[in-house]
Amino acid sequence: MPTTPEPRTAPQPAPQQLPVLDRGYVRVEDVMGTDLTPVNDARASYMKRSDALTDRDVRLLDFLAVNEHTSPFRGGLVKFEIKAPIMVAREWFKYRIGSHHTVDTAQYLGIEIPQEFLWTGQGDDGGHGMMADAMQSRNEASRRYVTLPPEYYTPSFWRGKPARNKQGSGEPVPDELQRKWTARWLERQEQSLKDFEEALADGIAAEQARLFLHAYGLYTVWRWTASIQAVAWFLHQRDDGKEPGAPEDAPAPNPHGLGAQWEIRQYARAVRKLVEPLFPHSLPRLLSYYNNSANTTAMLAGMTVAELRARLAGAPGDVRAADVLASSPNPR
Repeated sequence: MPTTPEPRTAPQPAPQQLPVLDRGYVRVEDVMGTDLTPVNDARASYMKRSDALTDRDVRLLDFLAVNEHTSPFRGGLVKFEIKAPIMVAREWFKYRIGSHHTVDTAQYLGIEIPQEFLWTGQGDDGGHGMMADAMQSRNEASRRYVTLPPEYYTPSFWRGKPARNKQGSGEPVPDELQRKWTARWLERQEQSLKDFEEALADGIAAEQARLFLHAYGLYTVWRWTASIQAVAWFLHQRDDGKEPGAPEDAPAPNPHGLGAQWEIRQYARAVRKLVEPLFPHSLPRLLSYYNNSANTTAMLAGMTVAELRARLAGAPGDVRAADVLASSPNPR
């Protein structure tokens, strides 16, 4: 009896869209690949493939993630539609996320290029240093061509300055200030929308009338296509690991994400919630590697030589120091 080939597109689990903030959302538009995709891409060197995910395949995913064999994780893709304030969108777009190397024509030809000439563009044109990912794209709605109904993000609470950092935010401000700045922001929104609509009514081109809209709080919509590796790196940097809607004082499984802007962390949680069912073995393994290895790096940055010796005391000589640091208790 002939067997039915495995579908090349992953099943679409519910929910496909999650609300974020007061008017935003993240929605899965399309998916290419399954957990078998990185497995089979990794075995392409031997011209072999699996037709069903086995325990051996899952162990291969572990091996690929831990040893930074990341190119197979760029074979699976997810396309999202995202509605978010522009202040979130610009943070999302400021560099390409995911890959540890950029494939360049010179690499194919075996030509060495001086460090100062290496490609380090930002935004659509490149990536930040060695964190570029060609398997990522975004296409944003343009107010030059369509008159989207202007919608503003109104924070559910206003945050104060952080106690020690120059960026980020701290605790909510007192109730009196909450009321003051919510009222002020709603007034600005109302006047902004009136000016925008009046300019359009007077025949001003939409691409200029949009100047009257206060940009950073205005919602925009775009479609983001990203490899599984790109998603994992985004989550490593922007997701605190909490569940969507979790209390602010809940423990953060990924402390790296706590430094990200509060609003983008809410979107990152939604991205993770939607992608995990699509790639339930690949995404957690790659994300775990990024989080744990980076944790070790951050740990060393603030550790004295005496503390390092205490951590490694009694450890076997044939194990990785990073594994010992990640698992042993803090001597402090």
